[in-house]
Amino acid sequence: MSALFSPFQLKDVTLRNRIAIPPMCQYSAVDGHVTDWHLAHYTSLARGGAGLVIVEATAVSPEGRITPACTGLWDDSQIEGLARIAAAIKAAGAVPGIQIAHAGRKASAQRPWEGDDHIPAEDPRAWETIAPSAIAYGENLPRVPRAMTVADIERVRADFAAAARRARDAGFEWLELHFAHGYLAQSFFSAHSNQRTDAYGGNVAGRSRFLLETLAAVRAVWPERLPLTARFGVIEYDGRDDETLRDSIGLASAFRRGGLDLLNVSVGFTIPGTSIPWGTSFLAPVAERVRREAELPVAASWGLDKPQSAEAFVAKGQMDLVMIGRAHLADPHYPYATAKALGVPRPSWVLPAPYAHWLERYRTQASAH
Repeated sequence: MSALFSPFQLKDVTLRNRIAIPPMCQYSAVDGHVTDWHLAHYTSLARGGAGLVIVEATAVSPEGRITPACTGLWDDSQIEGLARIAAAIKAAGAVPGIQIAHAGRKASAQRPWEGDDHIPAEDPRAWETIAPSAIAYGENLPRVPRAMTVADIERVRADFAAAARRARDAGFEWLELHFAHGYLAQSFFSAHSNQRTDAYGGNVAGRSRFLLETLAAVRAVWPERLPLTARFGVIEYDGRDDETLRDSIGLASAFRRGGLDLLNVSVGFTIPGTSIPWGTSFLAPVAERVRREAELPVAASWGLDKPQSAEAFVAKGQMDLVMIGRAHLADPHYPYATAKALGVPRPSWVLPAPYAHWLERYRTQASAH
């Protein structure tokens, strides 16, 4: 029996297997509204056989977008389009998830293929960026953000809760808070980007406060029966890894006590110039430690798409879900190819019937000759 293709239950939701598709920004929205591109894209991914499909980072406010072409959930008018996507994902047999986010000082940027840098301030498409402190990210994102007031913090926290309610109303059954990758929440946690001297800065408890309060606000509106998760950068690879990971695991434990159901373990990406050990499955041991010490189910991504490795990570208890992104862009039927590689009996069961019938028939005929 394949561990990777075993079901996974979290709250009242059951995934058909342990393969999950993480949020991958498409930068194809119009005023925060999804388009036909998104519907076709997510339907195709869900039909491929993954257990969970998480819709891309969706901004909780216009200022929270990474680019002008990012999806949003700051207005009720954006629910309808996302509801069609959630329904299509579910009809294809996957659990529909969505990630809600605020980009912080990395907002107001060009799309990656248009420069991946801050939009010039004089460009009418640009907007003011905010962050815990007036510290620029640097490199291609040099704009100094405005330091948030307590009123700003309260507003953004309310924006997360409002977006969570809209995600619920759109029919999503899995919610992920984007607390990673140098965006707003991660920048509150990191001492590199948070130099506040009030209750939202200073020691690790102060730097954790925004994240815990945002979790609590979302927990109050998100249905208890549905998974509430977060993607969080637990390590920076900045030379202070032991300290950062220890603090991150402490916060992950606080997340669990605050009602979080699973942590998607990632990298902080709070500052440029770090020494990330890019390579196959480099986050697997980090995820395993977080799972063990924080006593939370975990997922991870980044180079986990080798079938035998993905199977081993789940079988050995290093992680509960394996997040596979780019491999699904190259082949939306990655789960089918993986099932074949692992020798899973009748691998075509992970495909829609109109595909599976013909592929299974061809496989049977080929083996007979």
